[in-house]
Amino acid sequence: MKAIFKTAAPYAADKMNLPVKNLEAALPFYQTVMGFQLVSRHESPHRSAVLGRDSIQISLAENGGDPSQEGCFFEVDNAEAAFAELKANGLTQEAANFRVDQYGDTAYKVFFVIAPDGLCYCLGERQN
Repeated sequence: MKAIFKTAAPYAADKMNLPVKNLEAALPFYQTVMGFQLVSRHESPHRSAVLGRDSIQISLAENGGDPSQEGCFFEVDNAEAAFAELKANGLTQEAANFRVDQYGDTAYKVFFVIAPDGLCYCLGERQN
């Protein structure tokens, strides 16, 4: 069962300008493991690629930023299905280490994935 990615919220500045050192090296992880499709590529003002999945889009960019200081929160419809899907797609992370995090009045069942490019992603399912 595939999870549905519902929203994407950047940790810092801009989900459409997530920094990577090497775009070509980063893309296979997002396409193969994370299930994103390439929407478009750009060479100016720097090399970048827009990726889409379900109703969300993100963009990876060779913009000189530090990938270890950025990432996104992805709200998914089912956190366990999301982890199982990523594992089936080749994620080498052994365990999800699920936990429940509180954001304001909303609780999310979450797990974290660090991409090979250093970007960190939190995937979370809203809890009742």
